[in-house]
Amino acid sequence: MLPLDPTAFHTFEQSGWQRAAGGYGDAFGGLTIQTIPALLRAAGVQPGTRLLDVASGPGYVAAAAEQAGAAAVGVDFSLEMVGLASRRYPGLRFREGDAESLAFPAASFDAVAINFGVLHLGRPDAALAEACRVLVPGGRCAFTVWAKPEVSLGFGIVLRAIEAHGRLDVPLPEGPPFFRFSDPEEAARSLVAAGFVDPRVEQIPLVWRLQSPGALYEAFLGGAVRTAALLRAQTPDALAAIRAAIAQEAETYRRGQTVEIPMAAVLSAAAKPDERGA
Repeated sequence: MLPLDPTAFHTFEQSGWQRAAGGYGDAFGGLTIQTIPALLRAAGVQPGTRLLDVASGPGYVAAAAEQAGAAAVGVDFSLEMVGLASRRYPGLRFREGDAESLAFPAASFDAVAINFGVLHLGRPDAALAEACRVLVPGGRCAFTVWAKPEVSLGFGIVLRAIEAHGRLDVPLPEGPPFFRFSDPEEAARSLVAAGFVDPRVEQIPLVWRLQSPGALYEAFLGGAVRTAALLRAQTPDALAAIRAAIAQEAETYRRGQTVEIPMAAVLSAAAKPDERGA
């Protein structure tokens, strides 16, 4: 692995999402939208809430918030994602921007939501601090990440296949640990360090429904960045063996006409202190 370079990792992820924007919805959309109701509740979203959807991707969170009566703005560092969201939801506001340096004044929003976005940032702590800055006193921030591979079994299947038939030590830009915020204590500690109070962390069970065992491999190859780059770095023979191993294990989760793989998200939320510091 290369030394941690947040700038290089930022560039790697940003360019990767330019490529993966079109495939993300088909690959992960039906899975990631399952967390949105709990995410919005944890962020305190209700009619009239001014919400900032950070790393807004295809715009699912912002659209759900608007349906709940909130006024949402989405921001993403991938211009392709911004265009995709704007076409999907032409009545909503999406803009290109950096989660680590938000182009909004302090105290601009009542709530900030980040659905799996912190996983793709070189400086996630800076993003949490920025979320705190743009919130009004008493406003809430909520974010989701994937639970560890032994719980989010889709990740476990893919990583085991790569470890068994390929290489994990490929020369990619090193980023923060992918499952860092899967640890409830680390997630809570990071929120407090960013300026928040009363952190709360919970695990949300999910089910990844796929049309075939081979769809799991295709989802990561076409709708992800870090794992897709890891797969593309394998030799052709290793990649063929990895693909076959993923399909073989995924087949054990077949339920009738679909494959249903247990997954889970870790949802963390906290409040910006109000004028009394509470």
